[in-house]
Amino acid sequence: MAKAYEKIADDLRARIRAGQLRPGDRLPSEADLVRSTGRSGPTVQQALRVLQTEGLIEKQHGRGTFVRRPRTRVQRSNARHQWEKDRARVAEARRLSTGATEHDTGLAVDDLVFHASYEEIEAARDIAEALGVPEGTPLLRRSYRTRHSAERAPFTLVTSHLVRSHIESNPDLLDETNEPWPGGTWNQLHTVGIEIVRVDEHVTARPPTVEEAEELELGPGTAVLVLRKSSYDTGGRVVEVSDVVLPGDRTDMLFTTHLERW
Repeated sequence: MAKAYEKIADDLRARIRAGQLRPGDRLPSEADLVRSTGRSGPTVQQALRVLQTEGLIEKQHGRGTFVRRPRTRVQRSNARHQWEKDRARVAEARRLSTGATEHDTGLAVDDLVFHASYEEIEAARDIAEALGVPEGTPLLRRSYRTRHSAERAPFTLVTSHLVRSHIESNPDLLDETNEPWPGGTWNQLHTVGIEIVRVDEHVTARPPTVEEAEELELGPGTAVLVLRKSSYDTGGRVVEVSDVVLPGDRTDMLFTTHLERW
C-alpha cells in the first residue's frame, strides 16, 4: 500500500505529466497542500522532496516551489571526434558557424553563452602521469563553461590541460581572450603542427561535490558522469587531458562500434 507522502507525490506528478501544471508554474504552498490533502506538514515536505529528487520540481528561495523547466539534453557520441578533426582544417568562416556544443545539443551559435578562463600551473602528480611528463612541468589549464542562453546552468564543467612547451610557439594559444577559438582544441593544436590520431575516454559516475551540484543546478540524489579524455598525437604522445563533469539528469552517452564482417 502506498504511503501518504507517495500518494501526494503521485497526484502532483500526474498533474505535471498531464500538463495541468506546466513548466514554470508555481505549485500550491506547503500550507495549501496540508489543507487540501489533510496530511501533516512533514508528509507534504517528504512528497515534495521525492519530486525534487526526480527533477520534476525546484525550490526557489523566497519564491516557492515551481515545476522545473526541461533542461536541454546533451548527447555525446564517439563519432564527434572525427567530426571535430574534419572541421579543424576547414575555412575559418565554417569553423565560426558551429562548434562541438552545437553538435551535441542541436542548438545554434546564437543560442549559447560561452566562458573560458586560462591559468598557467605546474603539473600535479595525477595530471603529470596522465600527460606522461614529470611532476611540476609547466601546463596551461583551461576551464570552459557553455550554457543555453535561456538557462542558468552550464551543460558541462570542462577542465583541459595542455603542456605549455607543446603550444608556446603560437602565443595566441596562451591568451584566453582569443576564445571561443574557431575549431576548438583540434584547430589550436593544428596551428602548432600537432595532429590528433587517437582519443581515449574513461567514464565513471559518482555523487557531485557541493560546488558541482550548485553550478550544474542538480536536484538531490542526481549523480554526475566524469569523463577523462586523453588525446594522442601521431607519435603516441598525450597532448591534451580533459576532465569533463556531465550532469546525469540531462546527458546521453552514445557509443557506436563498427565491426568487421566475417
